[in-house]
Amino acid sequence: MSKVSYLENSSEALECHLEDDEVQEVLRTGTDLRQYSKQIEKQLKDVENKSIQDYIKESQNIVSLHKQIAACDDILQRMESMLLSFQSDLGSISSEIVYLQRKSITMSQQLHNRQAVRGQLSQFVDDMAVPESMILGILDNPVTDKEFVTQLSVLNHKINFVKDQGAKEVKCCQDVRDILEKLKMKAVTKIRSYLLEQVSKFRKPMTNYQVPQNAMLKYKFFFEFILENEPLVAKEICSEYVDTMGKIYFSYFKSYSALLSKLMYEEGATKDDLMGIEESGPRGLLFHKSSLKQKNTVFTIGNRGEVLTTQLEAPIIIPHSAQKNETRLPYEALFRSEQYALVDNACREYLFISEFFMVRGQRAMELFNQIMSRTLNLLVKNLESYVSTCYDTIALFLCVQLVLRYQLLCHKRAVPALDVYWDTLQDILWPRFEIVFCLNIASIKDCDPTKFNKETKPHYITRRYAEFSSTIVSISESFPNELVNRLLAQLLIEVQLFILRMAAIFPQRSQQLVFLINNYDMALSILLERTRENCKEAESFRAQLSAKSAEYIEEVLSPHFGGIMQFVKEGEALLEEKQMEQLKKLEGKSMTLVHLFSDGWKQSLELLNKEVLSSFPSLVTGSSLLQLALAQLLQYYERFHKLLTPTVRANLVNIHHIKVELKKYKTNFS
Repeated sequence: MSKVSYLENSSEALECHLEDDEVQEVLRTGTDLRQYSKQIEKQLKDVENKSIQDYIKESQNIVSLHKQIAACDDILQRMESMLLSFQSDLGSISSEIVYLQRKSITMSQQLHNRQAVRGQLSQFVDDMAVPESMILGILDNPVTDKEFVTQLSVLNHKINFVKDQGAKEVKCCQDVRDILEKLKMKAVTKIRSYLLEQVSKFRKPMTNYQVPQNAMLKYKFFFEFILENEPLVAKEICSEYVDTMGKIYFSYFKSYSALLSKLMYEEGATKDDLMGIEESGPRGLLFHKSSLKQKNTVFTIGNRGEVLTTQLEAPIIIPHSAQKNETRLPYEALFRSEQYALVDNACREYLFISEFFMVRGQRAMELFNQIMSRTLNLLVKNLESYVSTCYDTIALFLCVQLVLRYQLLCHKRAVPALDVYWDTLQDILWPRFEIVFCLNIASIKDCDPTKFNKETKPHYITRRYAEFSSTIVSISESFPNELVNRLLAQLLIEVQLFILRMAAIFPQRSQQLVFLINNYDMALSILLERTRENCKEAESFRAQLSAKSAEYIEEVLSPHFGGIMQFVKEGEALLEEKQMEQLKKLEGKSMTLVHLFSDGWKQSLELLNKEVLSSFPSLVTGSSLLQLALAQLLQYYERFHKLLTPTVRANLVNIHHIKVELKKYKTNFS
């Protein structure tokens, strides 16, 4: 240790002692340290002697304590040995536990595998075994029995299972194959007999086809079983059904169509029943009362349109009942009944064969066509026979609309099988509809106006057109067609030209205008009553009527108040050109006109009233035109009043007197 370190340690020790209380006391009192040291040593010696004495006194206890400590050491040593042994045992147990865990996992996996094998093997044995209950169920029970159906399902499963296992060359399949084959043949034989028996029930007269069909659908699994196991037998049953139902439907519709044809009107429309044919002809339809009971109207629809609304899905016509009541019906009513019967039967048949024979798509269509082809061809030929000589455009158009609606109905029932048939009917109806429509247009175009009487009342050809076109327009709203629109436009042009040609046979313009207004008004009224207000035909006649009405008012006012009207036109022209001097020169003429008006205006109003009201069969039209004429007269009178000088104006009849007089001619129809 260095001298510096020693001094530092000594200094620190000294500082510690100086902090002691006794040292502080010694230093404070100034006691001699040597004496004090001896005293302390003496005290320590005394304490040591006392301590030795105490140890001597306690020697026995110390010996006993030593022995106890030695015994404890021995015990602890033994415990240490035991714990070490226990630790060794625990290590052995842990290894054994790990071993047991691994063994448990192995055993669990083995158990799982054995259970899986046991389940598969058990199921295999169950599927392979042929129980006695199944044999008795197939052999002894009738096919309609619930037990037979249940066991048949089991048999079908076992047959399919054995086929699958046979493909895998499982040897035990040989043990059950023969008995399953015999049971299969027995089941097929019984099912074949049952299904053929059900098919034969369709042949009984007055049979409701739905009853045997529902019975077959109840056991549709029978056909599925045969189809899987004996395709030839399934083909035989299907062929028998197709042949039977094909003959039944053909026979039914052939008979039904023949009976319906006897209910049609005795006289059909011919080429003499076109729109432009003179009413006085030998075969006029609309007003030929003697034939109304035997013939249908050609240009008016009446109640015929109900086949598209309330009667569209109404029950079909019962021919015997209708004949008993001596009922006669238009062709479209018979066509509706026949086609609805077809829709009802065909949709049910298509859905039945799809479900029972388990066919879809093209195969279902082929099977359906095999059943219904003869029937559909029959109905097509019947329609062709009627259409070839038909001149009833409304009947043709109603039939077209029925076809469109029934095609839509079939689609709603998810039956597309009749689409080709509907298209065929359309191909038959549309060309004939266009031909007959064009014949009507040609009859109007070729019509000679000089053959008709000179009457200003509405012409019956105009009425025919209005009723006919409103019918076609209203019906076609549901299924618009460009051909129909084109034909209607051509017909409208020809009818308007005919009306103008007819008007030209009258010598006076007023008569021509009366004729035009009467015809336009009647056509517009009928069109507005049965169609939309904004249809092309109504808009055209509305424009024509407005123009001719304005011209007629001028024409009818002219004989009575023509002088004033002409003066107003000339005076306003001069006033517009600011030729005031020329206007003043007309004062004499205006005075004459005022005197003439004052002398005869009331009589002129009376004559005007009689002339207008007598010219128009429709009181509404006549009253409306009269009011327009009187309103026009007031306008001319007010304009005349403005052109007069104060001197002449003083002699003019007060306009309020005129208004009071005009109110007398206001009718309830205006």
